[in-house]
Amino acid sequence: MSTNEFRQALFARPDVATRRTRAVTIIPLGVIYVAIYVFLEWISSSDQPFVNYSWNPNAGASIAFALMFGWRTIPFMFIAPLVNEFVGDLLFRQIAVPLHYELATAALIGCVYSVAALFLLHPKTRFDLALQSMRSLVLLTATTAVSAALVAAGYAAIGVAAGVLATTDYTLAALSYWVGDLIGVLVVTPFMQVLWTRHNAAWISVETLLQLSAVAATLALVHINWTPQHLQFFYVLFVPVVWMAVRGGIERVCMGILVIQLGFVLGFYIFPDEVSEMPKIQALMIVLALTGLFAGELVTERRRTEEALRLHQQSLARLLRFGSIGELAVAVAHELNQPLMAAGTYTRLVEAAVRSDNADAKTVAETASKAATQVERAAEVVRRLRALVQLDKSKRVACKVDRIVQETLEQCQPDLDRLGVIVHQSLAVGLPPVMVDVLQIEQALLNLVRNSIDAIGVAGQGTISIEAGFADTDFVEVRVRDSGPGFTPDRVANPFLPLSSTKKEGLGVGLPLSRSLVEAHGGRIWLSVNSPGAAVHFTLPVANLPAAKMSVIGRLRDS
Repeated sequence: MSTNEFRQALFARPDVATRRTRAVTIIPLGVIYVAIYVFLEWISSSDQPFVNYSWNPNAGASIAFALMFGWRTIPFMFIAPLVNEFVGDLLFRQIAVPLHYELATAALIGCVYSVAALFLLHPKTRFDLALQSMRSLVLLTATTAVSAALVAAGYAAIGVAAGVLATTDYTLAALSYWVGDLIGVLVVTPFMQVLWTRHNAAWISVETLLQLSAVAATLALVHINWTPQHLQFFYVLFVPVVWMAVRGGIERVCMGILVIQLGFVLGFYIFPDEVSEMPKIQALMIVLALTGLFAGELVTERRRTEEALRLHQQSLARLLRFGSIGELAVAVAHELNQPLMAAGTYTRLVEAAVRSDNADAKTVAETASKAATQVERAAEVVRRLRALVQLDKSKRVACKVDRIVQETLEQCQPDLDRLGVIVHQSLAVGLPPVMVDVLQIEQALLNLVRNSIDAIGVAGQGTISIEAGFADTDFVEVRVRDSGPGFTPDRVANPFLPLSSTKKEGLGVGLPLSRSLVEAHGGRIWLSVNSPGAAVHFTLPVANLPAAKMSVIGRLRDS
């Protein structure tokens, strides 16, 4: 297969069956999203759509929907507000607005929030869907705040043009709408992202129930002691929110903020006289949500850093236990020599007994059994050695491939600059997140890139190409190719033979370690023998791959 054929088959153009599968998948999702959009409009609507606007969870659901399912969802971001304008306003608010204003409103909401979602999805933005870094949370907050402001300004202007809103009320209406959209994003979007990317998160525990009980008690305290002039009991809500952030990180605090918002909405239905103060409460909710989210993100980021440090320390400790390749070879030879010599002796005894005329079947069987026992002992030595160098497993999360590539290249940048190596990236548009231990897969990719750098360093200046695309509906394929001399015939024949290296000071564990890490995730890794230079491919499972299918794939890999 030529390079152009490979690129067309792997990255830009999935086959017809794959395209149909993806099309069938996105349409039901889009229909569900539109239905949820209209439902959220119904539960959050008010009699005065511009003044005293409460909150708009639709905005948060729209951003989350686009971030989770990619650019294919963009058309539904135009369809949902249009359906809502025709159905939601007519059935729920009974407001007659000319058709061209309905279309303008849908186009405004769809355009602005689509652009915001595409900006966050762009590979150069390096936005983390799992919200595991402060940078990603800041990006989400800033992008949605600006987008909500543009939508609010345009929506209020359309209301003035349609005669629904007085010109003197424009500023108040735009501000109210902006607050409603922003609180909807801060409450709904992070919760949906965390729910989507952390399938195994421990959402409910005794401590969580205590925290939610504290939230419920505080909400009751706020509503029971409600006065428009004194909302001091609202600030007591910061206590359970900070508690959730410190103890559970952003996962727990997202749930707490959503519960608080729903508690206030329910309280306003129970105490309708308090609805006039909802804009003030929503403004305070923005402060509460931002405080909780950023505090939770600090805790999550700190824990991730501590986990990375722990893994690096364990890896360093293992390498120090090796000492040198000479010591490692002596240790392995010593451990394997005795069982193999014993197995050889028993095997020769079996051979001699079989050749003799008076061989005793029972004696031959016992001797053969002893030989098999010694072989098993040698295999156990190998298993212990592999366990010694194997990295620990940690919690796997959904992560975008471009983030893995970018962070890996940052670690190699000094060597790339020193040798003048140019890196080309070709990542297919709309790649789904992969479910991986980020540090382990970065280590696997780092091994491959460093091998390419070393190969190019011998040959002179060159290039490295990192490409990613769809292997099928369940896996993403990544390829690392360089312009170096390529693999030797011996290496092609035994690509993952451990302790085998063409580098003068190499340990020969880079490719075997990468293979172990990739296969531990349910993927596979192989060399491309017909490619100029050296090319290594590996696959990773997409984030929504069912656990049952992953279990079957793992058993096939092991066999």
